[in-house]
Amino acid sequence: MSTFQLTRTLPDDAMAAALRADVMHGLTRTPKELPPKWFYDARGSELFEEITRLPEYYPTRAEREILVARSARIAAETGARTLVELGSGSSEKTRHILDALTELHSYVPVDVSESALTGAAEALLAERPELHVHALIADFTRSLTLPETPGPRLVAFLGGTIGNLLPGERQAFLRSVRAMLSPGDALLLGTDLVKEEAVLVAAYDDAAGVTAEFNRNVLAVINRELGADFPLDDFAHVALWNAEEEWIEMRLRARDAVTVKIRELDLVVSFVAGEEIRTEVSAKFRQEGVRAELAEAGLKMSEWWTDAAGRFALSLSTAV
Repeated sequence: MSTFQLTRTLPDDAMAAALRADVMHGLTRTPKELPPKWFYDARGSELFEEITRLPEYYPTRAEREILVARSARIAAETGARTLVELGSGSSEKTRHILDALTELHSYVPVDVSESALTGAAEALLAERPELHVHALIADFTRSLTLPETPGPRLVAFLGGTIGNLLPGERQAFLRSVRAMLSPGDALLLGTDLVKEEAVLVAAYDDAAGVTAEFNRNVLAVINRELGADFPLDDFAHVALWNAEEEWIEMRLRARDAVTVKIRELDLVVSFVAGEEIRTEVSAKFRQEGVRAELAEAGLKMSEWWTDAAGRFALSLSTAV
């Protein structure tokens, strides 16, 4: 008999307060920046789904290729009875794993969006009526207390989303994941890999301009939620490869001098022509670097799988 439970670990006003704090901090510092999580309102989520289908955007297809090929192996190695997915969204990425985990008892999707969690749970339970789903409305970058579910547990963090965290944030995040794991539990981690600059930049600056609209959507969110008056078309989408840091940076560049008022913060922000807001970092990885970061957090990599073209990797790790 299936069950569905939804637990809110964030106060009702937590996201609104976080947006206010991030905008105040990010737009009053030099250089200006905004966290990428604010792309993802309903429109932003639609745009990102469109991005994953673009010919230039390989990560989703590459990760799916690995999951199709390796899910049975993942299931055999972990024997997981609980699957925890961080940043689950629509839960589409984990369908192959869910199908392979024949002994699965519980699925714990974690996301900030209640609508995404309930929608995904309804679709999943229609297919898997025996499954127990305990969804958490939570920010996965903060410490989590997981519900009591049978072990072993498999924690999945897919899509290369770990690349959106800066190195210090990544280490804090991996330590928090390590704290969730008991003996016999495992972490399945998706990481985009270092490759040719042209391939990387094209994935974040597609010919159809979908990523440009996605990038500017963060300004639309601020306009709507905080009463700002950003003129969206006055900001150009920029994607570039930072070879020293080995990450892609997305930025919004003011085409001309512009002054923006953010009513809810009683804030006026001025931009000179050419001034930029960094809106996303997307780090790309090498196997030895991933292994070292996991080890520093107390995790031992046991498996490393890539797609046939070597563009993307999934790694399986256990607590040391």
